[in-house]
Amino acid sequence: APSRLSVRGEVYMSREAFIRLNEEREAAGEPAFANPRNAAAGSIRQLDPRVTAARRLGSFMYDVLEMGGAGLPARWAQAGADHQYEMLKSLREWGFRVNPHYRECGDIEAVMEYCREWSTRYRELPYDTDGVVVKVDRRDARRQLGYRARSPRWAIAFKFAADARLTIVRGITVQVGRTGVLTPVADLEPVHLAGSTVSRATLHNEDILREKDVRVGDTVLVRKAGGVIPEVVEVLRERRPPAAAPAVLPASCPACGTLTVRREGEAARRCPNALGCPAQRQQAVIHFAGRGAMDIRGLGPAIVAQLFEAELIGDIADLYALSADRLAELPRLGARSAAQLVQAIEGSKGAPLHRLVYGLGIRHVGEQVAVLLADHFPDLDRLLEAEEAQLEAIPGVGPEIACAVADFFGEPANRRLIQRLRAAGVTGGVARPISRPTLEGKQFVFTGTLPGLSRHAASEAVTALGGRVGGDVSIHTDYVVAGEKAGSKLQRARELGITVIDQAEFLRLVGGEGGREG
Repeated sequence: APSRLSVRGEVYMSREAFIRLNEEREAAGEPAFANPRNAAAGSIRQLDPRVTAARRLGSFMYDVLEMGGAGLPARWAQAGADHQYEMLKSLREWGFRVNPHYRECGDIEAVMEYCREWSTRYRELPYDTDGVVVKVDRRDARRQLGYRARSPRWAIAFKFAADARLTIVRGITVQVGRTGVLTPVADLEPVHLAGSTVSRATLHNEDILREKDVRVGDTVLVRKAGGVIPEVVEVLRERRPPAAAPAVLPASCPACGTLTVRREGEAARRCPNALGCPAQRQQAVIHFAGRGAMDIRGLGPAIVAQLFEAELIGDIADLYALSADRLAELPRLGARSAAQLVQAIEGSKGAPLHRLVYGLGIRHVGEQVAVLLADHFPDLDRLLEAEEAQLEAIPGVGPEIACAVADFFGEPANRRLIQRLRAAGVTGGVARPISRPTLEGKQFVFTGTLPGLSRHAASEAVTALGGRVGGDVSIHTDYVVAGEKAGSKLQRARELGITVIDQAEFLRLVGGEGGREG
């Protein structure tokens, strides 16, 4: 093997090891793990490596992040050997565990045949898995294809049909979401499914509820959509109780009593009382505090529910009037946690404009659209006054999004809310310049100190332009940004021939004007 080598893979726990681990825990009077995935995750988080070593974990390596020095195979020096298939063979030769079932496919028909083959064979494996990952073999093609916001364009997962179980519907309730959408949910007799106990399953919307005709008392087949979200697949009508009545969504919002509406062409029924509905206002605060928005650490759903129950807040602007003393009176919070939460809320005032725009919860405006809006308006005032035609002219912003944004900022109640936020010091900072380059698919690594520019702000500048930020220098790194007192990463970049730039070049690359954050 090369003298310097960094590889990436995953850790897993076999079903046999999982059963033995739970038997040992039960014998010791400890609670059993719910499934192998949770057991493996808990094992690698142990502070004591001896505990981790005793858990009988397995591993598969998938990728080489960096290699060099003595022992580098000759074929890796050849451009034609820059392939995933060759890399997996090398990993195996070097003594790493590689999944033995990988296969090189010459065309898409071979890929489809492989997926069909494993759609049933996967049950033979000694560990749990939910699909096949298909990757482009050539590394140069991967670099050309690049990345989406959250995933590469050169890889995709094909999921197996989810395992399903029979259970009984004990009730049907209705949830009110952040945008007022009413979602029917089946309350189920608890059933073990795909590694966890399921007691609720979404029925999606009014049409699907009517189409599937799910009723209280029905026996239903339940699975996890995408291996995550429980859903009702089928109703066994031959087992239906004689008295079971059809379920319908309520004409009034269950949270505020407002008459619900269903717009033409939409599947969703909504509560139109966005500012007065307590369920919507609570969900709006949870969204506003989320990681992609204002990122207020410690302000999760449970704390938000407590704040509403204690009538300490009624909307997002009320967060900025909270005091540590009053928060400390809430159950299970305490003085220290209260002080940390107030500090986190205060710190969110400096969030950049795109985070604030996303946090406002405008319909159809996700994180990427929020970035587009912030890129085209220098400050919140300009965005507030933007007309629908101006918004629609932005590449990536269609007529539906433009209409939703214009309607939101044109609503007097929303403008009053924004004024309260601004009075509290939440202004969204200064938006980025209009003419911004793209860093789509480019990976950056930072080393050393960047005067006047925090690592967080620099990373945000990269991700906002479609790039990625890595922790280690590897063959996949495109740029290393070297600041003062740069460390070993700079030396590795030079050895690998990676482009090294300083802070000034980085700011020019991202369209910045100096060390200003946000």
